[in-house]
Amino acid sequence: MRQMEFKMERQGLLKIGEILPITEGKLPSSYYYTLGKAYAMSANYRANERLKSKEGKVVNIEETPKGYFVTVEFDE
Repeated sequence: MRQMEFKMERQGLLKIGEILPITEGKLPSSYYYTLGKAYAMSANYRANERLKSKEGKVVNIEETPKGYFVTVEFDE
């Protein structure tokens, strides 16, 4: 299992246990991922760290002073 963290700007958009699609975006030298219908965004990842899964399961939602962070688990 692989876990990734996504930043979410507003609370209440997701629930633990939800399975959501993942969309990959490409930058000149890295990749980023969007969770569901733009609920949350990932950090940038190098080519060798690319995600192979097309969907993931929300396993944790945490509120910090910097915002909301969603942990998503993938079958990799």
